[in-house]
Amino acid sequence: KGQHLARECPPLGRGAPSASVEDQMADELELGLEEALEGLEEAGLEEEAPAEEEAPAPEEEEDDDDDDVHVEEHLRDSVEGSLRLKRMLSRDTQGPDAKKRKTANGDAAQPIHQAKMKALLVKWGGMTDAVMKHVLEECSLDELNHLINTNYMPNKFDQRKTPGELTRQHLLQLKERELGGGSRIDVVSAFKLRWKLALDAEKVLRALTHKDLRYVINTYDGSQTLEDVVNEASVSVDEDDNTLSAVPTGPGPMVMGRFNRLELIDPLADAAVFGDANLTFCMNLATHRKGFGHVGRVIATTFEEVETLRERYKEIDTSIAFLEEHHAEVYHGVDCTRIALDPRFDGMESRLGAVYYNFPHSGAVQGFFDSHPMVNWRHENLMRLFFRALRHFVKPGGIVKVSSNAGAVGVRYSYIVGSAIENEFLHTETMPFLEWHLHRYGRSYGDKRDVYKRPDAKNNQSYNAQNANSDMVYCFCYSPTGNTLPKQSIRMPPSMQTLSQCKDGPFKNMGPGPARENMAKQLHARFLTEVSGTHVG
Repeated sequence: KGQHLARECPPLGRGAPSASVEDQMADELELGLEEALEGLEEAGLEEEAPAEEEAPAPEEEEDDDDDDVHVEEHLRDSVEGSLRLKRMLSRDTQGPDAKKRKTANGDAAQPIHQAKMKALLVKWGGMTDAVMKHVLEECSLDELNHLINTNYMPNKFDQRKTPGELTRQHLLQLKERELGGGSRIDVVSAFKLRWKLALDAEKVLRALTHKDLRYVINTYDGSQTLEDVVNEASVSVDEDDNTLSAVPTGPGPMVMGRFNRLELIDPLADAAVFGDANLTFCMNLATHRKGFGHVGRVIATTFEEVETLRERYKEIDTSIAFLEEHHAEVYHGVDCTRIALDPRFDGMESRLGAVYYNFPHSGAVQGFFDSHPMVNWRHENLMRLFFRALRHFVKPGGIVKVSSNAGAVGVRYSYIVGSAIENEFLHTETMPFLEWHLHRYGRSYGDKRDVYKRPDAKNNQSYNAQNANSDMVYCFCYSPTGNTLPKQSIRMPPSMQTLSQCKDGPFKNMGPGPARENMAKQLHARFLTEVSGTHVG
């Protein structure tokens, strides 16, 4: 083992390889890349899909393989991704990896994808790197082309991250450039990003009054020029006497930002809170709505069952009683990605006017950082499945607010914003969490640590694992187009084989043998338990 490591890593203090050696290595890698791609050309394969191709029948058949799950047909789309993810993990040990790969990533089944992936592995010297293989299998053809054309090369000698982690991070950062960053984005900047407007248009929008800016944001659809819509707004008359028409002549960006911060929501619609372990945010929201005279319900939910909550929070029964006194409903054991399967949500389609999910997280896995590809797929799928599930329960025009840290590496801001947009939730603003009227609550870890790290809402100091100044609230508005969306894309989990070959995290100091296989089986079993809606940790 020591000799193997010595061949891969240069001894400390030794200089870099000579120029002639570097040139020889570069020539060999380039030759390997060219040979892999030439092999495709000789086989008559091109990057474009062939004109006639057999349809992947197995995927269609698998959708009906849910005899133990009963869900209304009109709600099946909201839970299909979650059930598909469960099937992938359940069948991992029963069938070949190729079948699972095919259902997870359509590009991965194409020979051109396999050839380019192999070419990169040869170029980077990663043919035995199971994590790198997993990352590249999840790449689209466009992403693989980018890696090849830009000559990207992960740093093998990075002291903190493996080549697979660095490659995954590089690809994520490429996508995040289009989303405007994870920090503060006001209503005008969010509107500009959505429609890809020029700087001159932004200057015009920032000069509008509240009435005119709200009219433009609600009316503009790209069919008219922005100038025409602005002219219409100047002569429009708001006949509705409601909160939205308040302060019509005030500065548009500032007044609309205040609406989000003061939580001026629909007083008649129900509001749901997901993942509030100690229920302190729900108490805050219920008090807020009662003070405004709202008649809509507050639906407070926790992921854990009440017995677990009583072990972690001695005051939980008092909190539940407080919520019930404020006419709130408290549901335990709620998986926000599978609410269509929860009978307590029967008949609630299109009734939620506001939804809140503060600091979502899929749970820590000992030995792995949240950003590691072996576990990070859980965080990305959490957001994708969450927003797909909401589509059938949030009414058009309803708001969704998800709080997270701008620098979070588990549930990244791009997972939140990207998942919302692909499910027709418009990104309306990103505001600092500390500017939010509802930010003063007892934030907790939501796991076993809460037994000895007690929640304390004073100055929001109960949770100090991240910089509070970087905490953000990502605001969305549901705007369905009426079009049928494609099946929810999901990030593929690692196979049992990939886990057993992983050399990171808890596997780092393990040699081949029963201990490694047992660890892989334990992790796989945990992943299957989690996607089935059971909390672990």
